[in-house]
Amino acid sequence: MAIADRSATTTWSGGLARGTGLIRPDSGAVDALPVTWASRTEQPDGKTSPEELAAAAHSSCFAMALSLRLGEHGAEPQQLTVSCTVTLDEVDGKPTVVSSALTVGAQVAGLGADEFRTAVDEAAALCPISRLFAGATITVDARLE
Repeated sequence: MAIADRSATTTWSGGLARGTGLIRPDSGAVDALPVTWASRTEQPDGKTSPEELAAAAHSSCFAMALSLRLGEHGAEPQQLTVSCTVTLDEVDGKPTVVSSALTVGAQVAGLGADEFRTAVDEAAALCPISRLFAGATITVDARLE
């Protein structure tokens, strides 16, 4: 049995270049999100993209995994700031997600740099979205503030 299932539905109208879509997360946590090919490959202009949503998923998942691992090391974080950039590039003539780069800032009292690095490495191995992206290049630039 799965831990959880989460769903979203995209309704698309028109061809790729001029078409538009609406992504509706089933949770209702956010309103429908507009998406276009241009928002994916040019300027977002207030619209989202699959890569932006993947970056949101990866940054939030990694923050949760790191919070867990830090707590297991007896150092609950005061604050974690996790940014993520997912890169879409052409590989063999096809658009491909090639990397996910995480940048982490952490405020954690009473934790040394070595212990922090250990928790970051453990979080990287634990994060389910990192494992989903296992074929892509994933980097984590983390600093204890």
